[in-house]
Amino acid sequence: MTAEAKFAPAAKKVGEDVAKTGAKAPYPFRTTWAIVLLAINFLVAAYYFHILE
Repeated sequence: MTAEAKFAPAAKKVGEDVAKTGAKAPYPFRTTWAIVLLAINFLVAAYYFHILE
């Protein structure tokens, strides 16, 4: 452990040195694709179990 680490102030704000871009995670995009793929999966299952012909 370095001397800096031993005597650094404990009240330093976490993440202070990280750039703040304001960008949001693309959760709506991921959610849309998840729903589309799930719908396709159900469609394929319906064909497989002869619910749709």
